[in-house]
Amino acid sequence: MNPAITLMNNLTSRPPLPINEPIKSYAPGSPERASLCKRLSEMRAETLDIPAIIGGKELRTGNVLSIVAPHEHSRELATAHQCGEKEINAAIEEAVKARHDWMFMDWSDRAAIFLKAADLLAGPWRDTINAATMLGQSKNAYQAEIDSACELIDFFRFNVLYMEEIYGHQPISGPGVWNRVQYRALEGFVFAVTPFNFTSIAGNLPTAPALMGNTVLWKPSSTSNLSSYYVYKLLEAAGLPDGVINLIPGRGSEIGKHVFSSPEFTGLHFTGSTPTFRYMWSVVANNLSNYRTYPRLVGETGGKDFIMAHPSADPVAVATAIVRGSFEYQGQKCSAASRVYVPESLWSQIQSTVGDQLSRIKMGPVEDFSNFMNAVIDRKAFDSITGYIDHAESDPEVEILFGGNYSDEVGYFIEPTVLLTTNPLYQSMCEEIFGPVVTIFVYDDNKYEETLDLLDDTSEYALTGALFARDRKVIQSTTDRLVNNAVNFYINDKPPGAVVGQRPFGGGRASGTNDKAGSYLNLIRWVSARTIKETFNPALDFDYPFLASDPVESSKED
Repeated sequence: MNPAITLMNNLTSRPPLPINEPIKSYAPGSPERASLCKRLSEMRAETLDIPAIIGGKELRTGNVLSIVAPHEHSRELATAHQCGEKEINAAIEEAVKARHDWMFMDWSDRAAIFLKAADLLAGPWRDTINAATMLGQSKNAYQAEIDSACELIDFFRFNVLYMEEIYGHQPISGPGVWNRVQYRALEGFVFAVTPFNFTSIAGNLPTAPALMGNTVLWKPSSTSNLSSYYVYKLLEAAGLPDGVINLIPGRGSEIGKHVFSSPEFTGLHFTGSTPTFRYMWSVVANNLSNYRTYPRLVGETGGKDFIMAHPSADPVAVATAIVRGSFEYQGQKCSAASRVYVPESLWSQIQSTVGDQLSRIKMGPVEDFSNFMNAVIDRKAFDSITGYIDHAESDPEVEILFGGNYSDEVGYFIEPTVLLTTNPLYQSMCEEIFGPVVTIFVYDDNKYEETLDLLDDTSEYALTGALFARDRKVIQSTTDRLVNNAVNFYINDKPPGAVVGQRPFGGGRASGTNDKAGSYLNLIRWVSARTIKETFNPALDFDYPFLASDPVESSKED
């Protein structure tokens, strides 16, 4: 016997303790800025040919979709080959084939692949993934850094810790018995459907189930094919075996039709719109009798996120939260601030501060690091968002306080736009816009409690919300009052603020199933527990002591 194998078999692995990846500044003159600019220039000049990757093999269908830079839509960055029925069925076959070996691989070996991916991303792959996100999704350097570098690195590292914690949770055993729980992979394949707005989410949705031993079909958003492709190549470089994750670009309706009809479908990991998730859920329900097991459905969907300012709030902090919370990454975050409730006594100072800060915001291409804002993702988003602005211009209940201008001549640019309404149920206070538009309603200071009721009843969503107040009793009572309204709740800070290991993220009500990404709660959905009982001295007869005759009872009968 090989002594090295014997030693490994006796090894109890403990992965490195994760810490959150430090955020690089990209300040003028910094080495990271020079390195990223160089990579941006190289990738901007390329036109990448993105294949499907099924069973580790690159497949080119010839049916391609053009990938352009949103801030310069005449610049083609890549073409992505679209999958049809043949490719999807092949991906299902490869995922099923890879499942056995991957599921039974030692968990520490699976962990090592993703820990290596984290280190590669923190090092030589950082510029490439960041540049792909900046160019393909129109994110500035800071927004790309906190997303496609730091958060994705954190997902890889912290998920390993959560996996170890889950596997380590074992039952007690009585005398002569050894009880164990085996945390198996799900029986089939997981379908990961990922969004455009966060490369980290696009990377986490397929890899979290994969880490737990599942094999995955990954359908990236059509507008983030560039960064998704590079994330896959990163995983490949880290040693991910063929067939564990299969990259299948294409139309969601075409891919979903074939995926959801497969008996091997066992789970959905989704981030996207509420209507799409509801439709998927209904399709799965209609196919339920065809599946080998009941599928796990995990989704984080839309939001209509609020800032609630109490009369005791710091008005400058509120104004800053409005600007940052509403307009970072052009408001294209499901957690972005979209509706604001301000007391009349603070409104004048908040309005003045918001105006001052907006006057200093620059907007333009990502290559210019002085731009705080860039372009919205595509033509469809541009038309939808500007439709709200056009409607506001002609509605007597609304005033455009700041912004309102837009242009699609070079890229899909929309100014940060602040609306003021006298109607708290105006459409932009109720509907998800997913762009750089925020609506403010000014309430009477004496009607704070009534405004909380209004806030709670206005939207079907329950994703993020922020409370600004300095009165401790108000903070406590409002936190309790809105317990079901925002399952990611911020006190004296802007709404977007998820951090892996610190503030896990998910949505409630119509915003999702609230299986918090960035915590063990998400990973636990991708295992199926199997209880094992081993008895060391088993019974040799059916008889139990209570069945024996009682001498006292026998004498009474005599």
